Amino acid sequence: MPPLRPQDTAPADDADGERELLEAAIPLESAGRRFDQVLAELFPDFSRSRLTEWIKAGDALLDGRLVKPKEAVRGGEPVTLSVRIQVETGEALPEDIPLEILFEDEDVLVVNKPAGLVVHPGAGNPRGTLVNALLHHDARLAGLPRAGIVHRLDKDTSGLMAIARSLRAHTSLVEQLSGREVHRQYLAVVQGTMVAGSTVNAPIGRHPTDRVRMAVAKEGGGRDAITHYRVREKFRAHTLVECRLETGRTHQIRVHMAHIRHQIVGDPLYGGSFRQPKAATEALAATLQGFRRQALHAEKLSFRHPATGDTVTTEAAMPEDMQRLVRDLRDDTAAAKK
Repeated sequence: MPPLRPQDTAPADDADGERELLEAAIPLESAGRRFDQVLAELFPDFSRSRLTEWIKAGDALLDGRLVKPKEAVRGGEPVTLSVRIQVETGEALPEDIPLEILFEDEDVLVVNKPAGLVVHPGAGNPRGTLVNALLHHDARLAGLPRAGIVHRLDKDTSGLMAIARSLRAHTSLVEQLSGREVHRQYLAVVQGTMVAGSTVNAPIGRHPTDRVRMAVAKEGGGRDAITHYRVREKFRAHTLVECRLETGRTHQIRVHMAHIRHQIVGDPLYGGSFRQPKAATEALAATLQGFRRQALHAEKLSFRHPATGDTVTTEAAMPEDMQRLVRDLRDDTAAAKK
């Protein structure tokens, strides 16, 4: 796929404000699919509803033509998307919130997000988010979609996130994510003892009755979702697993681990009822009882630098709560062998 290229296309008196033109190409393997579906994958930082509005308004063109959202694509056609970049951060204001920055240059930031920090402002979370923190760190990020954020972590998932600081970087990172070129590796503590690693290849869609949750979709539904996992360390009744995302669906690792009946410890949505191993040490019993978030951490992130082409790789150790959980599991396993 040719690179996405930004261009300033707005006249000086554009009543809608300054516009940016984003360009991409329809992947050949997407032939026969709906234009709006493919567009949402090419530009995942924009909502599906907003992209549909832009298609209808003529701000999203397929091969230079105004088409309907449901029109089938052939594969290989150029796509142009004209957007008003400056409105994407909404009413978010800069806030002096500490950031742990592991990589920074003129094009990219990589931050280690703590558990409990919401990524985007929204209903009930207008302040105190990662976006607010980023706008305080670099005011120029207000000129990029979602303050440069190109992928997300759930509120209570900790770990690494790449942030674009330039439109060149933003479009490149979006392309890399769409092309499955970004290496994203997670650590999770799950229920039960796994025998070996494997791959979960199960499409994910919105839960049919609970709109807050996602679920593995029935045949023919949902979006493709692939998670590779391997055993990092076994305990008496739990496993520390390393998960690598090939796709990036909402709650993907959480849904896939629950699907194979190895729910993530502490997961409030997919973890099921609280379980504690028999004859657990007091320390482990207390830690499990008090672990109120999913034990999931994005530990490694690799991508191609948008300007130099060099590979950027960052790693972040598990936060203290997960380290304590692993220590207590380790001690509990050792005690059971005595």
